[in-house]
Amino acid sequence: MKISLPLRAPVRGHNCYRAAKAGYTLIEMLVVLTIISLILGLVGPRVLAYLGTSKVKTAKLQIENFASSLDLFYLDTGRYPTNSEGLAALAQRPANVESWNGPYVKGGHVPLDPWGNTYLYRVAGDHTPPYEIESYGSDGREGGTGTAADLSNAEH
Repeated sequence: MKISLPLRAPVRGHNCYRAAKAGYTLIEMLVVLTIISLILGLVGPRVLAYLGTSKVKTAKLQIENFASSLDLFYLDTGRYPTNSEGLAALAQRPANVESWNGPYVKGGHVPLDPWGNTYLYRVAGDHTPPYEIESYGSDGREGGTGTAADLSNAEH
């Protein structure tokens, strides 16, 4: 009678070793994280630059929309809002206006600029159009350069 023995005897814990081998090592994880951080280091600044320029473009478009809304307000009422009424006159009827057909802005409220600041409105009769709509840019203060530069519908 011939007895055959397995070539390898099962080793206790052998399956546990095989299960641990199926995962990733710390070195492999560190290599992957390093590659991801290098990619983000190269791509991140460009994405942030695009974000900054897109906010400037959005503010310019909103200022143009306000200008169109102010012209509609003028056609309906025969005048532009006063400094005290401001852009709020586009969303809510001023007290002394009878032929108001608003709201002239979408949503019935005046939106903030892309940086979360209010747009400035002032009557300026010395140029055309006789009003100025302005955003102080990303810093929220007068002056500045780049994305912090002031944006306005008036040519100075």
